[in-house]
Amino acid sequence: SDEKLDLNDSKWEDIHVITGALKMFFRELPEPLFTYNHFNDFVNAIKQEPRQRVHAVKDLIKQLPKPNQDTMQVLFRHLKRVVENGEKNRMTYQSVAIVFGPTLLKPEKETGNIAVHTVYQNQIVELILLELNSVFGR
Repeated sequence: SDEKLDLNDSKWEDIHVITGALKMFFRELPEPLFTYNHFNDFVNAIKQEPRQRVHAVKDLIKQLPKPNQDTMQVLFRHLKRVVENGEKNRMTYQSVAIVFGPTLLKPEKETGNIAVHTVYQNQIVELILLELNSVFGR
């Protein structure tokens, strides 16, 4: 919206407010950051042999629209910094993946496999965080 925000306002001091807003932004997108039509491809990529997963996920990310790729790179670099400060914030690769996996990657229509999907969603996000430089370069 066009509302002017004062980020120095004390209501923004609680990190949970900012994190919640970030998650809500991605959850409210008309289509997830990992687009619907690639959901099954990403799930199949994470099911591959460990050495092939990174390459498969990287190739799939390259197939996403450029704005999705750019947003994904910025978001995952930020989330990696969150994990790197895990001693202070108690966030691990796995916990960040659990929080963001279902928000960033979901099927267009939920089926009875919600629990199975959640495992794969988390694994995909965790893999990208762990292999950030291999996936996005540098």
